[in-house]
Amino acid sequence: MQKRKLGKSNLEVSALGLGCMGLSFGYGPAVDKQQGISLIRAAVERGVTFFDTAEVYGPFTNEELVGEALAPFRDQVVIATKFGFNIDPNTGKQAGLDSSPQHIKEVAEASLKRLKTDVIDLLYQHRVDPNVPIEDTAGAVKDLIQQGKVKHFGLSEAGVQTIRRAHAVQPVAALQSEYSLWWREPEAEVIPTLEELGIGFVPFSPLGKGFLTGAIKEDTQFDKTDFRNIVPRFTPENRKANQAVVDLIGKFAQQKKATPAQIALAWLLAQKPWIVPIPGTTKLHRLEENIGAVAVELTPEDLRQLDIATSKIAVQGARYPEELQKLVGR
Repeated sequence: MQKRKLGKSNLEVSALGLGCMGLSFGYGPAVDKQQGISLIRAAVERGVTFFDTAEVYGPFTNEELVGEALAPFRDQVVIATKFGFNIDPNTGKQAGLDSSPQHIKEVAEASLKRLKTDVIDLLYQHRVDPNVPIEDTAGAVKDLIQQGKVKHFGLSEAGVQTIRRAHAVQPVAALQSEYSLWWREPEAEVIPTLEELGIGFVPFSPLGKGFLTGAIKEDTQFDKTDFRNIVPRFTPENRKANQAVVDLIGKFAQQKKATPAQIALAWLLAQKPWIVPIPGTTKLHRLEENIGAVAVELTPEDLRQLDIATSKIAVQGARYPEELQKLVGR
């Protein structure tokens, strides 16, 4: 497995990480705990060293799963988790955002316990809290870094002004946001800002929440607890319209003797040397397929052709329902 550094932070990770959310939350029922542990450990055995979780996944259960799975390999892996939501400890329900310094410190202590570790390698603010100056949030993480409880600071789905302000207080190692062949908005402002400041980029949903694999069709039925049921981009009519993107990636995949998922991941890896996608999966064969993307070489001509072809297709439907869209890009 190739390694990459997230910007100037010197945080070295495998070229592909594993997004662990879907093992516990978001895409239907949680997997059996032993199955989740086996999948995470299979990733370690195959060279993956970068694992992504958050207190809100579950809530809490995903951190516990990741902590238990990685305990035997703790010194070989990088664990990223996130704070920023106000979660009722009794019901597990979210009640808005909270990135107040006191709350951050409480969440970090609880995450350390669940993750069975004495240090969090990368601690992200999950969503920007408009009620707390980002300087205060960055300052709280800086304190945790000075105390040796956290190694690196990250932001998720933040806008460029927030990134600059946070970075001035505590250097930001990585930004985690959605980026893929069918969500290219970060190219306008975010990626140039990250390049300028020396911040790594960790794209989540690099396979378009599964759509770019080609496994989801117009008539695919999602589990009732699946987040995609409320995503405008996943209405049956939008899926039908967006199939053109998948068909196009599929043609490239045939030429390269790869799968559509591998082309989508290889495309991301080819954008910048400090980009580390974190595809998630619950299946071992998909994990192996994703890891195979690291060996897929796309030439400058391949990339040019992919750019030209995909730019002609207008993707239909927003990537979030309206109330969730309000939380991004602030």
